[in-house]
Amino acid sequence: MPTSLRTTANRLVKLRDVPFLCHAKPKDEAQAALWKKLVENTLESPDTWEVALSAGKDKRENFERLLREGKLGGLAALRNLRLMLVLGVDPKLIRERLDKGVARALPFRFVTAARHAPKLEDALEQAMLKGITGLEKLMGSTGLVVDVSGSMTYRLSQKGETTRMDAAAGLAMLLREKAEDFAIATFSDACVELPPRCGFALRDAILGSQAHAGTYLKRALTELHDKQEWSELDRLIVITDEQSHDGILPAWTPCAYVVNVAP
Repeated sequence: MPTSLRTTANRLVKLRDVPFLCHAKPKDEAQAALWKKLVENTLESPDTWEVALSAGKDKRENFERLLREGKLGGLAALRNLRLMLVLGVDPKLIRERLDKGVARALPFRFVTAARHAPKLEDALEQAMLKGITGLEKLMGSTGLVVDVSGSMTYRLSQKGETTRMDAAAGLAMLLREKAEDFAIATFSDACVELPPRCGFALRDAILGSQAHAGTYLKRALTELHDKQEWSELDRLIVITDEQSHDGILPAWTPCAYVVNVAP
């Protein structure tokens, strides 16, 4: 949030001026004390990992302190996992933080984090599964078809490390947990049906199902349509970057979706 802005008269208005301009009244003594510090310009900087690291202090000590004091959020722990391991932060503290769960984080973030911290994969998996337990169940039968062609290994952004395949695997793990009845297959040059494993075991099955080559989506859907289990689905979901050598087959299920994971 910006601490200042300029008015039409080009006069600087600071955050500390806002209570006077709005004639606001604090709701309790705690807020009154906070506003008093703001007005008197004695408000302390928040004790966050960003502030601690920018202050130039020892990074490992700051991360370990924040972890011990419960001041490092779940998403911040995921995003800084690789850095913390490089710095030599105590893995036990990281595990304890992950055991508390990570709210509002999509599964692909755990997939990316696990690539850099294989020794913490079990803790990451449990944190991921705990984070999606409250999501609504997807009733009926769901068939998932995942693109594992060569282009799915591309990164989602130039600066990031998450690939399209990571995003697809994350969504697959989420659907596996929430779908009442679940079937899954991958496609590239071939169509390969997979066992409906849970967690990172499903990620491994997807990535290792076949060579990452062509994108024959229509051929894969045609093959699956001829199988009774797939022909009687309530919904069909295709996760892809929408690069297909042979087009797509018309939907045969009551509900059908194509999820594009390309940027």
